[in-house]
Amino acid sequence: MDIESFREYCLSLPGTTEGMKWDHLCFMIEEKIYVIIAIDEGSRFSIKCNPDDFDALTARDGIAQAYHLAKRQWIQIENLDVLTDKELKSRVADSRAMVLAKLPKKTQAKYV
Repeated sequence: MDIESFREYCLSLPGTTEGMKWDHLCFMIEEKIYVIIAIDEGSRFSIKCNPDDFDALTARDGIAQAYHLAKRQWIQIENLDVLTDKELKSRVADSRAMVLAKLPKKTQAKYV
């Protein structure tokens, strides 16, 4: 998947907005980040992950603990080719769902 297709996919998820923070492109729901991309450094990006999946994911080539983000809850993926398109979309949707789940129930209801 190329960066433009990735961007289009993220923006297709309900309630998603994009913006720049810390010189990184971010995809957010209700101003809470669920994908952060270092666009000036290739297509390296970070997403939230289920802590139960963390060890298996970081054991794979091209995936590591995300720097400066909650330990064992965020992974950094070296580029968009590390995961298949299907898995990439699934992981991004899961990241969004985990961030959404932390928001108030009334807010969550807007996106169900």
